[in-house]
Amino acid sequence: MGGGGFWGGGGGPPPPPLRVNLKCDPDDAVRLREEHPAIAPGYHMNKRHWNTVTVGELPDRLVRELVEDSYDLVVAGLPKAVRLRLDRP
Repeated sequence: MGGGGFWGGGGGPPPPPLRVNLKCDPDDAVRLREEHPAIAPGYHMNKRHWNTVTVGELPDRLVRELVEDSYDLVVAGLPKAVRLRLDRP
C-alpha cells in the first residue's frame, strides 16, 4: 500500500529446525548416531546418555519412540515415591 507492505508472511529466513535432547541407552545412542545424521551427541549434556535429535529430519514414528524411551529412562531414575505419584512403579 503506497509503496509499503502491511503483511510480512514468508519474507524472512526460515525458522531454525526443532532440536531436542533425549536420554538414551548408551549402546543405542551410538548406534542411532551412526544410522541417522539427524541424531548427534547431546548438546551440553552427558554425551554417553543423551542425544540431540533434529525432529523434522526423522520419521515421526522414530521420534515418538525416542521420546517414549527417554521418558521411561528418566522416570526410572526418579525416587520411588515420585514414580508412584506418576503411576510408574
